[in-house]
This record gives sequence, C-alpha cells and structure tokens, in this order.
Amino acid sequence: MVDHRILHVGRIRLACRISGPPEARPLVLLHALGKDSTDWDTVTPVFARDRRVHALDLRGHGRSDWPGSYSLELMRDDVLGSLDALGLAKVDLIGHSMGGVVAYLLAQEHPQRVDRLLLEDVPLPRPRKPTSLTRPDGELNFDWEMVTVVKAQIDTPDPAWLERLDEVTAETLVVAGGPQSHVSQDGVAELASRIPRGRLAVVPVGHLIHEAAPQAFMDLALPFLRAGASSR
Repeated sequence: MVDHRILHVGRIRLACRISGPPEARPLVLLHALGKDSTDWDTVTPVFARDRRVHALDLRGHGRSDWPGSYSLELMRDDVLGSLDALGLAKVDLIGHSMGGVVAYLLAQEHPQRVDRLLLEDVPLPRPRKPTSLTRPDGELNFDWEMVTVVKAQIDTPDPAWLERLDEVTAETLVVAGGPQSHVSQDGVAELASRIPRGRLAVVPVGHLIHEAAPQAFMDLALPFLRAGASSR
C-alpha cells in the first residue's frame, strides 16, 4: 500500500509517496530530470519489503509545486526540508542522474543526515559541452522552464561541487550505465574515486539502469543497503 502525502517545505508543497513497514529503516529515492516518483515503481515494491521508502517528486516535477524558481541547490534544500517534515534524522539515499546530483549535494552539505548513498549514472560536476534542447510536444509532467535552468547548471556546475566531494562521509556506491549511456563514464568513475568511501559498479545497459535492468540494479542495491543495516 502506498501513502500519498503532500509535504509543506518552506513556501512550496512537495509530493511524496511512502511505502513499506513504518518501523523500517528510511530510504529516500530521488528521480532524474523530467521524471517523478513513479519512475521508481519497478523497484519500489522490492525495497519496501524491509524499508520505509520515501519517493519524492522534486520541485517542478509531477505533483509537487512548479514555483518558477529552480536550481539544484533549491532541490537539495527541499529534500532536507522534506526529511525534517517527515521526522527523519538520517536516511539512506538513492539518486538517479539529476537526482543523484541533488543527493551528493545534500550528502556534502549535511553529511550527518545521510548514512548510505547510491548514485545511479550520475555526471561528475565538471563543465561539459552544452547541447541544444527541444521541448517535447504536448502536455508535460514537469516544468520546461525548470529543465532549461537545471541543464545549464549541470553543463556548467559550481566548481565547489567537485571540490567538496571529499566531504561526503557516507558509504557510497556509484553505479555506471556503461558505454550505452550518454553520461561520460570516465566522469562517473572519477565521481566514485573522489568520494572517500566510494566504489564503482557497472551495469552496461545505458543510463536508465533501474528501468532497463531492474534485477541487476537490485542485486547491487540490496546488499549495499543491507550491509549498512547490519553494521548498526
């Protein structure tokens, strides 16, 4: 059973889908650009067997507010506010692509709030050549204005994001999508090496790992998360 909640964080409302045993260790899922919490539906039921899973719609996405003000730092602060609203002092955190950037920004700014961190095919915060954007036709489930702002930040990230990766204290698993991914795989590998407790695994199915190969993704994610549970 999934509990749909609206969290009031500052001046905006964020949608959150919660499942799993109420007393279980909390797990937070952060989706990629242009997605929402439903993107995790293939893997959430498995996580929810022994985790209290919180899948957020980040600002500008899905059922959360589309306030017109966007940045990855604002999304980071939204996630922190969501943890406070939910009464979660410390969580395990999984982020895919853009959601992974938000996740490591939170983990470097507030390391005491993140126990284990899983980053799924997340770009290294280093400048890259911008590519042109074309708005899809029809009604969108996200704010197109948000896409343009966030993509510009990912193309030209704040240099401090790279410099502060060594401030991430969480045990970290970085999962790369291999040569079929549009994300630089050398960069993904460097991301893992720059995080002090980071390690790299590769599932060569492209960028959408948990969608294209859910079993392979869970074969990595579940032991990683359970190792944290058994050490406490």
